[in-house]
Amino acid sequence: MSYALTLNMQLAVPGGSIEGYAQAIKAIPMLTPEQERKLAERLHSDNDLEAARQLVMSHLRFVMHIAHSYRGYGLPQSDLIQEGNIGLMKAVKRFDPTVGVRLVSFAVHWIRAEIHEYILRNWRIVKVATTKSQRKLFFNLRSAKKRLGWLNQDEIEKIAKDLGVTTKDVREMEKRLGTHDISFDAPSDADEETEILSPAGYLEDNRYDPSILVERQNWKDHGQGQLYKAL
Repeated sequence: MSYALTLNMQLAVPGGSIEGYAQAIKAIPMLTPEQERKLAERLHSDNDLEAARQLVMSHLRFVMHIAHSYRGYGLPQSDLIQEGNIGLMKAVKRFDPTVGVRLVSFAVHWIRAEIHEYILRNWRIVKVATTKSQRKLFFNLRSAKKRLGWLNQDEIEKIAKDLGVTTKDVREMEKRLGTHDISFDAPSDADEETEILSPAGYLEDNRYDPSILVERQNWKDHGQGQLYKAL
C-alpha cells in the first residue's frame, strides 16, 4: 500500500465544533470481528482503498477518546485528534488480521505515538525531551507529579527505578517541567468557556488510560499477551 493512502484519507476536524465532529463519528457503525477481518483481508490482498476507508472511519471514535486524555498539554484538541487519525491510518496500513488481535488493540500504540510526537514538537518553545528516555520520563513524570505533587527523594528514586533512568534524569526533567512558556498559558481552544491558567493545570490522568478502557470495554476476548505480540 502506498503512502498516498495516508495523505488522501486525512480527515478534517471542524475547528469550531468538536461536538459536531464527535456526533458525526459516533454515528458511524462499529464493525463486528468478522467484518473487520474481511475488510483487512481485502486491503492486504487487493490494496482495496474502500476497505481501508471503512476500517479507519469505524475507529475514529477511539482516536477522539484517546486524544481527549491529552487535553492537559494546552494544545488544540482538533490538532490532537488529527494527529491521532494519522496514527490510526498508519496502524490500518500495518494491521495483520491473521494475528488474532482486534484492530483497536493494535492501533492504540500508533495513535498514542503520533500524539506524543506532536506534543513533544509543540508543547514548549524549547524542547523538553529529545532522547527516548527523556520522552518516557516526560509523559510519566507529569502523571506522577499530578498524583504526588512535590516529589521527595524516595519518590524520585522510585520513579527512576520504575522508568529505568537515573535520579539525576528525574530531577532535571522535573526542573524542565517546572518552567512555563507564556505562549501556551492561554486556553487551548477558542470556544472554551472556562479560562485555563496554564497547561500544567490539566495533566493526563492514567486512571482513565484510553487504551485500557477501550480494550476492557470492547475486546475482552483478547489476552494481553496477544496484544504485545502484535505490537
